[in-house]
Amino acid sequence: MARDRGKPADPTRSLALLWRTREPASRDGRADLSVDKIVRVATGVADTEGVAALTMRRVSEALGVGTMSTYTYVQGKPELLDLMVDTAYGELAALDPSGTWRDRLDRVAMANWALYLAHPWLAHVETSRPVLGPNAIAKYERELTALAGTGLDDVELDSVLALVLGHVRTAARASVEAEDLRRDTGLTDEQWWRIQAPWLARHTTADEHPTASRVGTAAGTEHRAASSPEHILRFGLDRLLDGIAVLVDGR
Repeated sequence: MARDRGKPADPTRSLALLWRTREPASRDGRADLSVDKIVRVATGVADTEGVAALTMRRVSEALGVGTMSTYTYVQGKPELLDLMVDTAYGELAALDPSGTWRDRLDRVAMANWALYLAHPWLAHVETSRPVLGPNAIAKYERELTALAGTGLDDVELDSVLALVLGHVRTAARASVEAEDLRRDTGLTDEQWWRIQAPWLARHTTADEHPTASRVGTAAGTEHRAASSPEHILRFGLDRLLDGIAVLVDGR
């Protein structure tokens, strides 16, 4: 989301940092400070405190250095976020090449889901303009190989991967938002529903909204919540894979 990123990163500065074409020398002579260390500490801050708490000042405090020392290495928060995203992508393991394309693409999806759960901020700072760092490009190459042998053309390969990863990101955002609500309100989804149910019972009837009443009750009973990001992920992924299979079979 744009509000989590603030202004966009400067492309030139971001790429120089991502590819480590230069490592600035610290003005205060601190040999223990580096781009990698700043990214590692910043990721820890975002993981534990949320991306809204991530500022250059907060990262500097966690590093135990002055803010200007951090700026010597990373010129701003937008560039820092690009570095954090690319570093997170580097945590993904090599793709298991066994099984069918569907097996492999399913593993790609679930690996990304696990990465989003490990770094809840990640799904909210990614944008339609990808971070073009070494780990991001390696990730793209690796994930495209999941579709090897399908007969899809290059544009279709890119579109299929974007479709699946976009679905995973949407489900991950829903999961993060649900967790944020539980933390901020102090209520589980089930507790929230118990508060809402008496009001609905007084002011609505099944006769007025028969389909909504029936479906909502069934879904709520199944998920014990208004919705389940995990169910949305799995249900939607299976339907996407079914649709992609139709495309592949047509080749």
